[in-house]
Amino acid sequence: MMKIWLDITGKRKLWFLISALVILPGVISLLFQGLNLGIDFRGGTLLQLQFTEAVDVAKVREVLAERGFGQSSIQSSGGKSVFIRAQDMDEDQRREVLTALGEELPSFDIMRIEKVGAVISSELRNAAFLALFLASILMIVYITLRFEFKFAIAAILALLHDVLAVVGIFSLFRIQIDSTFVAAILTIVGYSVNDTIVFFDRIRENLKGYRKRLVSPIVNESVNQVLVRALNTSLTTLFVIVALLFLGGETTKTFALALFIGVIVGTYSSIFIANNIWAYWRDRDEVKRLALHGGSR
Repeated sequence: MMKIWLDITGKRKLWFLISALVILPGVISLLFQGLNLGIDFRGGTLLQLQFTEAVDVAKVREVLAERGFGQSSIQSSGGKSVFIRAQDMDEDQRREVLTALGEELPSFDIMRIEKVGAVISSELRNAAFLALFLASILMIVYITLRFEFKFAIAAILALLHDVLAVVGIFSLFRIQIDSTFVAAILTIVGYSVNDTIVFFDRIRENLKGYRKRLVSPIVNESVNQVLVRALNTSLTTLFVIVALLFLGGETTKTFALALFIGVIVGTYSSIFIANNIWAYWRDRDEVKRLALHGGSR
């Protein structure tokens, strides 16, 4: 079996610095330019076309991209019925797009043309934030009961690290987000906390009978004991996500890309951030206790 040994707690400042270098530019970008919201958040134009024969969605997207609507959401039903959700089009733009589709694709009937509001309204966004908040509270309760309160806070801080990293990267590089982005963030939260608990569980096992005052050495040993297994799990997950990213449809790319970044960042935080937060907090309290009691137990 492959052996990997990393100095987790001894190079704590380095791991925190790497996280800061990833997160801070994204946070600054969020503050100054926000997110590049897609049509699911901003609304747009809906076209429903019924072709006389089956058409290739990729060809429809190519025609739209040539006219500046490459980010459109395109769905096919039965091969002949095509739904196009594009950014807001005026009458001239709609006419140009429909003419181009008629020239390069089989003939079609226009079943519906309408302006649509944002799929993700402010109420739904608030509901997503509320769900994330309630999930965090429940995770704090669960981890506190299973481990201890300091473990719970470390896990939540690691989750915040992951969400800020993913959202910040999307903002920094102006990657357009759609409704699947919300689902990806919630998936990342679940994946990351599960990964973190694997390490916490081993730390708890190794703490039994541990007599030394500071816990950093046992954290280092515990993390390295399950490191290969955690990395193998993440790599296996990434293989599937990469396949989805490159072989899946255009409408799944945002979801797959967010998951790809999230799994990498989540694995990093589970190994280097969550464990170090807990170890630092626990050791600091122990040092304070010893100083207060003059070094006695």
